[in-house]
Amino acid sequence: MTRDTSKGTLHDFFDEPETVEVVQAGRRLRPLPGARARGSGDGPRRPASPPSGLVPLARLAGLVAVVIVTVVAFIFWIGACQGVGKHAEFAGYLSRVGALAQSSSKLGTEFANTLRARGLKTAGLEKSLQGYAEQEQQAYDQAQQIRAPGPLRQAHQRLLDAIELRAKGLAGVGEALALPSKTGADSSRLVAVLTAQARLLTTSDVVWDQLYRLAAAKQLKAQRVVGLVVPESRFIANTGLVGARSFALLLQRLRGVSTRSAPAPLLKAGDSGAAVGAWQLQLNRWLRKAQPTQAPLAITRRFDPATEAATKTLQTAASITPDGIVGPATRRALKRELAGSG
Repeated sequence: MTRDTSKGTLHDFFDEPETVEVVQAGRRLRPLPGARARGSGDGPRRPASPPSGLVPLARLAGLVAVVIVTVVAFIFWIGACQGVGKHAEFAGYLSRVGALAQSSSKLGTEFANTLRARGLKTAGLEKSLQGYAEQEQQAYDQAQQIRAPGPLRQAHQRLLDAIELRAKGLAGVGEALALPSKTGADSSRLVAVLTAQARLLTTSDVVWDQLYRLAAAKQLKAQRVVGLVVPESRFIANTGLVGARSFALLLQRLRGVSTRSAPAPLLKAGDSGAAVGAWQLQLNRWLRKAQPTQAPLAITRRFDPATEAATKTLQTAASITPDGIVGPATRRALKRELAGSG
């Protein structure tokens, strides 16, 4: 049997092996990076989501910022409250000092008017001066009760010094006028004593203005306290009124009306009045020098047990009978003690 080779040959001729293109057409090609797949549409692409680790970090940073702002605002609020409190403290202090300053200046004007008054008598002048000295002593006691803000405490001591000088000066002028005086050399000596005592009054104005007011104003500026003014106080507006010439003329006027001042009254336990207040003031001057640890007497204008005890202490120190009665010998002893203690 003969094989039909002609048909097999023709079949083999058309049955060619598959080409590379045909093989690749049957495979699925990978899309290139960044290429958009066909048939996906032309709409906007969905934005890529941020990395998951950045979201908590951003939230934490925001929370920290809020906390910082809150703390800073709280600090500013606290500072504002403290500033208001400081201003109120300084304002309250200066208000109380202002009342004392005004009262003392008014007293200085009254003192000047008294020296210029017509028909002035020695006894009346002494009584007025004793009353003025008592008022300044009371002002000193009130100033001691004022609680100054911390930065002003040192300056406040100078205020106390100024008021004390006024009390001492007024008491000294009154005591000098009570001294027996004659013409000639004795008058010159008395004028010198009056001038020296009055110098305490003019010195008090310098202490108030230069050592207290300027120092206090400097502290206000350093503490950044604005809108407040440190009060002024001038006791002697005209310094010529307390000069040697003015006192010489004053003595002439006093002698033209009365040649002798009224004798000082006898003081004992149970007495009261201006004379007792003047004695208490004089005793306090001596106590501050001789008995610095002893508390000063309250100016009550009553001869109370404390005044009697201080009088006996003075009498004992002066080697006179400690009977607690204020007579000529006790008054002379006090003047000697004050002169000896400076």
